[in-house]
Amino acid sequence: MRRYNIHIILFILTVASTWIVGGPAYSFAIILILLGHEMGHYLVSRSYGIKATLPFFLPFPLPPFGTFGAVIRMESTVSSRKALFDTGVAGPLISLLLSIPAIVIGLKLSKVIPVSHIKDGMIPLGDPLLFKFLQRLVMGEFQEGYDILIHPIGFAGWVGLFVTALNLLPVGQLDGGHIAYALFGRRSRTIYLIAIAVMAFITVFYNPGWFLLLILIILFGFRHPPPMDDITPLDGKRKLIGALIFIAFLISFTPAPFPEYLEEMKQLFSWS
Repeated sequence: MRRYNIHIILFILTVASTWIVGGPAYSFAIILILLGHEMGHYLVSRSYGIKATLPFFLPFPLPPFGTFGAVIRMESTVSSRKALFDTGVAGPLISLLLSIPAIVIGLKLSKVIPVSHIKDGMIPLGDPLLFKFLQRLVMGEFQEGYDILIHPIGFAGWVGLFVTALNLLPVGQLDGGHIAYALFGRRSRTIYLIAIAVMAFITVFYNPGWFLLLILIILFGFRHPPPMDDITPLDGKRKLIGALIFIAFLISFTPAPFPEYLEEMKQLFSWS
């Protein structure tokens, strides 16, 4: 039982930190999304005989998220590209399937208010294409000068998309890196290079807020240990799922998640 104490303590602290930041509805929804994501990895990895830890939740009792997410650690070598793909794709797939209904429910509970009624301290969000599509589907068009006061459940869904998109960056040992390696093998280094170059372009010319992430993926973005069977390619069904999950990444990612801070970040880095 002692071996699980750290997991239980971190889970309770993360529930508390997300509750403090966003209230009970946000806490329940975001914990469900994060738990679904990590348990997807855990259960699939165990089904392939890969040793893996239970999720380590990462509390952070400050806005905007109240958490740094959650991680599991795989403690044995992956047997094949098939196992690598299935383990890598399971987490993002589940978090997407949980984030989308959270957004829909949250939008149904949200209010459309005049922009003049938005209080100081409220943070405008940059909406990825998938969120914009769901917003139009659920709420339709609204008049100019109005905006959405998003419900905490909808915000949890937005955060779910944000976290899923970051995990799907096709670099290193992120979920997207696992999927890219499973699809392309050692040729995935080219994919990693393209992804890092695109993030560098976005950071330098548009949003310096990605600077720390850019440094991390430059340092660690090319490292991916090969599975034991690094020869057998994926079947057509998995290749199709891989293509669809990267489309999901593109429509879930936003270059400026917090557009209000763009100018401040540019001034901080003295970029124009």
